[in-house]
Amino acid sequence: MTAECGVIVVRNQWSVNCRDVAGRKRDLTVFVNDGQVVIVAPPGETAVLAPLEVGRLRAALRDAVVTASVASKE
Repeated sequence: MTAECGVIVVRNQWSVNCRDVAGRKRDLTVFVNDGQVVIVAPPGETAVLAPLEVGRLRAALRDAVVTASVASKE
């Protein structure tokens, strides 16, 4: 197990510290199952992603970060 920047990695499972809408501390868990990426978000909702969908999620997250950083500078 390793920990970096709020991300805990446990052999093919990653736990990312986050907060829910109410501001409570939660974890987002990502793991691989049969070649697919599974995301478990508070309060237990789950999404299963094929490799191409993971790329789309990554792009959406990147775009969201860029949008958030631009909005915070205004």
